[in-house]
Amino acid sequence: MKKGSKGASEGSDKTVSHFLVDSVEALQKKLEEVRAAQRIFAEYTQEQVDKIFFAAAMAASRERIPLARMAVEETGMGVLEDKVIKNHFASEFIYNAYRHTKTCGVIEEDRSYGIKKIAEPIGVVAAVIPTTNPTSTSIFKTLLALKTRNGVIISPHPRAKNSTISAAKIVAEAAVAAGAPEGVIAWIDVPSLELTQAVMAGADLILATGGPGMVKAAYMSGKPALGVGAGNTPAIIDDTADIPLAVNSVLLSKTFDNGVICCSEQSIIALEKVYKQVKQEFLRRGAYFLKEDEIEKVRKTIIINGALNARIVGQSAVKIAEMAGVKVPETAKVLIGEVDSVDIAEEFAHEKLSPVLAMYHARNFDDAVEKATKLVEQGGYGHTSSLYVNTTSEEEKLQKFQNRMKTGRILVNTPSALGGIGDIYNFKLAPSLTLGCGSWGGNSISENVGVKHLLNTKVVAERRNGMLCFRTPPKVYIKKGCLPVALNDLRDVLDKKKVFVVTDTFLYQSGCSKVITKKLEELGIQYTVFFDVAPDPTLASAKEGAAAMRAFQPDCVIAFGGGSAMDAAKVMWVLYEHPDADFMNMAARFVSVSQRIYKFPKMGNKACFIAVPTTAGTGSEVTPFAVITDETTGVKYPLADYELMPSMAIVDADVMMEAPKGLTAASGIDAVTHALEAYASMVASDYTDCLALGALAIIFEYLPIAYEKGAADPVAREKMADAATMAGMAFANAFLGICHSMAHKLGAFYHLPHGVANALMINEVIRFNASEAPAKMGLFPQYDSPKALARYAKIADHLKLGGKTDEDKLKNLIAAIENLKARIGIKKTIADYGIDEKVFLDRLDDMVEKAFDDQCTGANPRYPLLSEIKQMYLNAYYGK
Repeated sequence: MKKGSKGASEGSDKTVSHFLVDSVEALQKKLEEVRAAQRIFAEYTQEQVDKIFFAAAMAASRERIPLARMAVEETGMGVLEDKVIKNHFASEFIYNAYRHTKTCGVIEEDRSYGIKKIAEPIGVVAAVIPTTNPTSTSIFKTLLALKTRNGVIISPHPRAKNSTISAAKIVAEAAVAAGAPEGVIAWIDVPSLELTQAVMAGADLILATGGPGMVKAAYMSGKPALGVGAGNTPAIIDDTADIPLAVNSVLLSKTFDNGVICCSEQSIIALEKVYKQVKQEFLRRGAYFLKEDEIEKVRKTIIINGALNARIVGQSAVKIAEMAGVKVPETAKVLIGEVDSVDIAEEFAHEKLSPVLAMYHARNFDDAVEKATKLVEQGGYGHTSSLYVNTTSEEEKLQKFQNRMKTGRILVNTPSALGGIGDIYNFKLAPSLTLGCGSWGGNSISENVGVKHLLNTKVVAERRNGMLCFRTPPKVYIKKGCLPVALNDLRDVLDKKKVFVVTDTFLYQSGCSKVITKKLEELGIQYTVFFDVAPDPTLASAKEGAAAMRAFQPDCVIAFGGGSAMDAAKVMWVLYEHPDADFMNMAARFVSVSQRIYKFPKMGNKACFIAVPTTAGTGSEVTPFAVITDETTGVKYPLADYELMPSMAIVDADVMMEAPKGLTAASGIDAVTHALEAYASMVASDYTDCLALGALAIIFEYLPIAYEKGAADPVAREKMADAATMAGMAFANAFLGICHSMAHKLGAFYHLPHGVANALMINEVIRFNASEAPAKMGLFPQYDSPKALARYAKIADHLKLGGKTDEDKLKNLIAAIENLKARIGIKKTIADYGIDEKVFLDRLDDMVEKAFDDQCTGANPRYPLLSEIKQMYLNAYYGK
């Protein structure tokens, strides 16, 4: 410091002891010293850190003028008064930007989500300081290090070592006086390339400010680095710009500290309509426009052998002109060369770090953007670009500019040297004296460097079980004979005018569907019936139905039938409401329905959906699922999304009375597997458990009766109708498991009724799931340990099957299911259904892989390996 200037430690009995760092050996010793101090500093509280941060910022602010004078005298660059401002900015603005920022301990916490973030220091920071801003950058980096409890070793530029070290010493002495560990801030006394490389290699993080060569060296050091690089800021002045504002902003920026700030404008691009006006404004404000011969002289002065002439950096316009042999007025603020080429061969197209500007003429805005783009490409990638424009009327131009510019900072109507460092012309742009240029400029970040970049953040994440949701149709009408009464809602509540009825061929031709159409006629509602639905509904049929819907334009869809009719109707409904939706995306697998990649389209905008089941089994009337078969490939595509949940379900046993035995058996056992899998599911809840258990109790009692007596026992029919819907509600929310995954593929490959396919696999799946030490447990937060055995035992207890241990109860449950299947005519093995052994074995691997990839697999309590699925298929085929 200059003799007579007041030091920050004046009045304090604490000073910073320091030994000369002039060799690699001395540097290694200093690194150990800083590291030891930093370990102590890392234990400080936020209150202690903030006290030190305040004291250091105040000390630097007090010494802003002596430090600025030292920097100018030592480097011969810049303007004293402007360096005072930079020193003041580096202390005051940085302090105020981070005074309330938490950098110690818990910095963020959300107890409901179980997330806690804890800040930790990085360790020792190697701070490489440029010759252009030796004191302000030193203040900035040491203050960031103190706020984040890091140690720092300053590596000055050889031509600015005294001023850089003085700034570091002022901050260090004030920090120690306020309680910081001595030695936490240090510096290299005799800087050299060797010592700079050594400090970068020995630190934990490199905070580098300088040109491309230095930044490259930092990133090649093997340590994490934050760096800047070259800036070549183009500034477009649009024909809608406020010309006096634009020109004076550029002059303010370009003359500030004689242009050494790397984000200052290097080129002006003025549109044709305002070019003369812009030039006149520059002339009026003290700019000097070089004549043709003078331009050539300045060209050879600013760039020598393809590189920036270091002698011009931070010099005045008059001095640079003198170097070039050009006579300019003593009042000249900037030298402007009117040039045409934006190519690298044009010296004026380079970064100049001095009050020298290129000025380009642009035919129109597109031409201006093209020129700006090329200038950035010449050496300013990732840094800064500038635009002067009327932001109210020219949003499209601003949009075009920001889309084209590959720069980290895009400044609008702002002097870029001051605007780029933040917090002066925009209060949300973080204040900083080190700017990341992103991957464009070979940097790791593309924003202004701040305290967050000098912290390690530990995230403490407590286990949370996740949110569950229970959903059903808004209305579910039940009780035998409720159908005609419930349909009154179409007129009295919903005010529907046109109904599209979907049913299957048998129900239509047998006249069963007249129970619907007769009521619609009574209500005076227009309707049409689509009945070309097969037992395995096809995509072609669904598309045909959707076309009929579009022609009819219904405001209500009624699905009347078993699972096939309801599945087909749901797909038709989707294709009717969203004819352009991507069917394959809708059928894509997902892990969580709320997280799926493809957002299912919103349903119900054109028509509501009412489901009237005629079988007691599928539960489709209360579920968000539909399965459709591609008739060309035979592949079954499941759609699953709560948008497919019916608006209303009408469960009337009257329409189920005449169901044949085979259908009663297949649909009934399907309901059994729905309840069993929903109860064992990883996402089962108390809401679904009571429905699953209640359904199972009803089914085990009434399914054999309904199978044997049919319409002769209407009570059994009604009980089965209720149980199937209850099981549907359970699995609509708890989902299913691998029994259904394997049954889907078994049915698709061999055309077995879906319920029968489930019946053939369910006991194999129960045995598989009941393992207390599975190869892989299901993946879901609330499923904390294998518990399927205990869950199956609870089912056995609910069904009063007896057994002392869970293992006994499991055996009794399996035996009860086998007995139930036998009573309703379900055969024991896959082979019993006439499926050829060789055909089965030849196709087994394909079926296994498709079953594994089925949507139902994810909710199974035991996550299956492909080999395990294969073994279950083999067991079910042979009856092992």
